[in-house]
Amino acid sequence: MDDEPAVTVPFPDAWTRRHLLDLESLSAEEITILLDTAQQLKDATDNCRRKLNLLAGKTCANLFFENSTRTRNSFSLAAKRLGADTVEFSSAGSSVAKGETFIDTAKTIEAMGVDWVVTRHSTPGTPHLLSRELRCSVLNAGDGPHEHPTQGLLDMLTIRQHGKPFADLTVALVGDIAHSRTARSNIWGLKKLGAHVIICGPATLVSPRWEELGFEVAHRLDDILPRCDVLNLLRVQFERQVDRPFPSIHEYAALYAMTGERMARSKSDILIMAPGPINRGVEITPEVADGPHSVILEQVTNGIAVRMAALWLLSGAAERDRGADA
Repeated sequence: MDDEPAVTVPFPDAWTRRHLLDLESLSAEEITILLDTAQQLKDATDNCRRKLNLLAGKTCANLFFENSTRTRNSFSLAAKRLGADTVEFSSAGSSVAKGETFIDTAKTIEAMGVDWVVTRHSTPGTPHLLSRELRCSVLNAGDGPHEHPTQGLLDMLTIRQHGKPFADLTVALVGDIAHSRTARSNIWGLKKLGAHVIICGPATLVSPRWEELGFEVAHRLDDILPRCDVLNLLRVQFERQVDRPFPSIHEYAALYAMTGERMARSKSDILIMAPGPINRGVEITPEVADGPHSVILEQVTNGIAVRMAALWLLSGAAERDRGADA
């Protein structure tokens, strides 16, 4: 068996939060602490492949009321990479189907001795509610169209690993902004770190209110493409839409899909990102998704690193609070 790698990750004194609910409320310093810690843990675990025992004896409960592949598995792997145990909950077949309330379900899981509850729910604000009802730490894994903070953080970590300071970057979020919690976490996080953020998509999916909040809004990808250092291509979320916000998929792809032809008109070092799952031929074509500018799989690996950092930092803050109360 491989020897456990040496750990030199000091706990930052400036970190005090016991919950990770959104990026809108975090400061630039707190976001930077999360990114720095994620990079340190990624390096210490050999690109998120080896285990540390930083969180041995602790338990992470994944409380998911919506489907998930990447986020659920990523949180589970993050916990296990740091030596913690995991509990997997799915609303299908649970006591929720028998009438048990969401809060009672969460308190029941907490009573089993868990240290973190990672929750995904279709209702915005659900993690904030849990953070007021539970004693353990709460992490938001997506609350409706509101926020998905660890997705925003892993996107920013991926961008940072490619070298340019955020203040020198123009980052475009392209697609279904209206229904994207990933977009909102990126919007707030990138702005706090100093990036220029462009919000691009059909007028039916991009509120003019974003301009009032100080962001650039565009409705044609071709108009902004030459200026972009990073494109984050968001999936069209048909499952959240009541009415079709554009006439056809073909028309959407013609205006917003990143294609080989558009790559030829982009900056030579542009980064192509997507939170997944990707719809090939809708927001991105295969030659771009699998091409040299795509960092989509890097994002997946960085998701484990960011979630390791979040679990470790929240645990440390909670232990410090308990020590202060003792």
